[in-house]
Parts: sequence; structure tokens; C-alpha cells
Amino acid sequence: MTTERMNWHQLLTTERHGHERLGHEDMGRSHFHKDHDRIVFSGAFRKLGGKTQVHPLAKYDHIHNRLIHSMEVGSVGRSLGIRVGETIRDQLPPGFQPDDLGIIVQAACLAHDIGNPPFGHAGEYAIQDWFKRPDNQKYLSGLTDAQKRDFEMFEGNAQGFRTLAQTEYHLNNGGLRLTFPTLGASLKYPWTASGANHKGKFSCFQSEERILQELGHKLGLIRIDEHRFARHPLSYLMEAADDICYALIDLEDAVELSIIEFADVEEIFLDIQGTKVLALDDSGNVSAARQLSALRSKTIGCIVDAVVATFVREMDSILSGQFQGDLIASCPDQIRNGIGRAKDLAFNKVFMDVQKTETEIGAYTVLSTLLETFIEAGFEFHQKRDAKQLSYRTKRVFDLMSGEAPGPQMSQYEIYQRMVDNIAGMTDNYASYLARQISSPG
Repeated sequence: MTTERMNWHQLLTTERHGHERLGHEDMGRSHFHKDHDRIVFSGAFRKLGGKTQVHPLAKYDHIHNRLIHSMEVGSVGRSLGIRVGETIRDQLPPGFQPDDLGIIVQAACLAHDIGNPPFGHAGEYAIQDWFKRPDNQKYLSGLTDAQKRDFEMFEGNAQGFRTLAQTEYHLNNGGLRLTFPTLGASLKYPWTASGANHKGKFSCFQSEERILQELGHKLGLIRIDEHRFARHPLSYLMEAADDICYALIDLEDAVELSIIEFADVEEIFLDIQGTKVLALDDSGNVSAARQLSALRSKTIGCIVDAVVATFVREMDSILSGQFQGDLIASCPDQIRNGIGRAKDLAFNKVFMDVQKTETEIGAYTVLSTLLETFIEAGFEFHQKRDAKQLSYRTKRVFDLMSGEAPGPQMSQYEIYQRMVDNIAGMTDNYASYLARQISSPG
């Protein structure tokens, strides 16, 4: 019996999603460099500069936001892609270089948080909980069970795929029109809510299921079952880059904010490196922040080495769709346990910080106010279908949305999605400002 296996020739196709012809590569710019540039110049990517990474932006504007985080993840991801490309050079399609893998992974990394709503994961939970409330079930009465799940299980990952493939730039006509490899590498969970894992994670709403099916076919992804595809191999590198950055760099921010001690982080980083000695200037003239930056850089280098080796070792199971878990979990104990300790420290000290908790509670109030206003307007529009009969308040909501407002040909599900698209695309500060204006203008 021959095991089904994905192949790099198909996984690295230069074909694009959408109706754009392939054309020729620009001088010095490959198809995948174009993907990178389209993401960087998109409005959705730019807005990440106003979205929380971990710590509240308004109070701590000098630490990481989602934009800086995504750029750092992209840098690590590019290194991972190039290193893997160098190792499997003989398996790449004709004309492909290791740098091509690097730029695909980098582009996917830049886009990995592009669908996150205001206030990050707290925003996701706020949207989910609002749609689950008994008093809001009236808004969902006309939807199918699958469509209801998209709102009650709202996922930033799925919103990101929708942003890239549908709503950004070429609205409902290919989105950013990225190559299929970049789209595939950006998907951690290539399935809809019907196939969500035990954590409720998925990367595709019902509205993009057709695109997911096309993507799976173009890339030759192995179908696990009727709801799920195996992941694109490069998505594991994107995921590892994200894990590395948020496990280590979030701690660096926490030290700067005096939430945790330098010594606690130093011990974890040195254990990952396999040493007990901080190989830096011990004259006492080097600040803790500079020491930590150098320590973090060396630590990331050690993890990158381990992740590349793990990917190459597990490549057969990855290409056959049988690999389980993530690359970090399959790294040597020294790496896996070190990152686990870093995440535990972040959860116990950083994520439980009082000011972060206060901000997340406030996020619920902000998003509840916005959803109540926008979804109620969408519900009224769905019922009346005549703009002249709409209440003045709903008309003003649609005016605020401008060209992004839903049209009369849209279904109830599509109307609600357009409303959620608008809210999910807001920065933290604008969402807070608009919620205040709605609740008490002046």
C-alpha cells in the first residue's frame, strides 16, 4: 500500500487565488515577493500597529503591538524557511531557491495575525460570548447551524483568511490575490468550524469554504476527512516562528514593565541554550535590557537550529499528512521544556497582571456596544431591505461604514459578516473611541 504524499512541485505553485493572470516576475521580484509586498502595503496590515499584542497599548506605547510582533515573527520565519530550503534544495522545483521558501514563510508570518479583532484574544472571546447570549439569539434565528457557529465560535484565524482571500483590496474578487503557497502557509487550521479542534480552532468560515477547497486542490493538500485538509508543510514553520516570538519576546516586554524579574527570564533562556553562564560584559555597565536583548537573540538562534532539524527529521510524516502537533513540541527536551516554562511564566505573571485584566474586561464592554449597534442595524436592514425605510440610527451606521456597508442582494449571513468585518478591522483605540461616542457622545 502506497502512502499518499504531498509534493514540493505542487506545494510551491506560482498560481494565484483570484482572477489575476500569472504574468511575468518583475526584475528582482519573484511571485512570492509580490505576496510579501501586497501584505505589507495593505490597510489591514497597517492597522496591526494599533492592536494589542499582550500589554495595553494606550498605557504602554513603547512595547510590542501586533505590527511589530508580526514583523519579528516574519524575520524568524524567513530564517526558518531559508534554512529548510537549503537542506531540501534538491527537492525544490526547477528554478526555485531556498530564499523562495524564506519569503513564503515570511509573508505568511506577516499575515498570521491580520484577522485579529481589537484587543486580541480578549476581543475574540467578547465577540463569541456576545453572539452566544440568550437575548441575542433573535439575531441568529434565520441562519443555518453552520453559519451560527461562525459567529458563536468567532476565530481571528478564520477572519485572517477571509481578509487575505476575500475582503482586502479586491473585495469578493480574490482579496489580495496572493499565491496559493502563501495562503496555504498562513493557515494553521485548514478546516471550517465543523472540523474545529478541541480548542475550537479553525481557519475558514463558511463563506470561504469554496476558496479553501480550491486551495487544497491547487496545492495538492491531503484531505484528512470531509471537513479537514492536512496543513501546508510551511505553515509549521510559520507557527514555530510565532511560538518562538511570543514565548520569548513577551517576557522581554514584561521585564521592561517590571512585571517579572530579569533573573527569572535569564534562567529560562540560559537553560534553552544549555548553559549556565551569561556570556556578556560583566563590568556592570550593561543594562538589564541590553543583556536581555543579547540573551534573547542567542536563544532564538538555538531554537531555530532545533526547529529546522526537527522539520527535516519529520518531513516524511509532514508530507504524508500524518504529523501530529507542532514542531516545538517535537524538538529536544531542552528546547520544548524551556519554551513551556516561558509560556507558563507568561501565563502566571503576565497574563494575570491586574492592568491587563482591567483592559480585557473593558474590551468586553467596548465590543458589546459595537456589536449591539452594528448587528442590530444589520438585522433591521435584512428585514426591511429598503434603505428608505431604515431608522435614522441604522442609516448613520451604514454611512459610517461607507463603501463597506452591506448591499440589498446580500443574505442575512453576509450582512452580519460585513458588520463583523468592520468591527474586527478596527484598532483598539478607534474601537474604544467609537464605543464611547455611541454610548455617550460629546
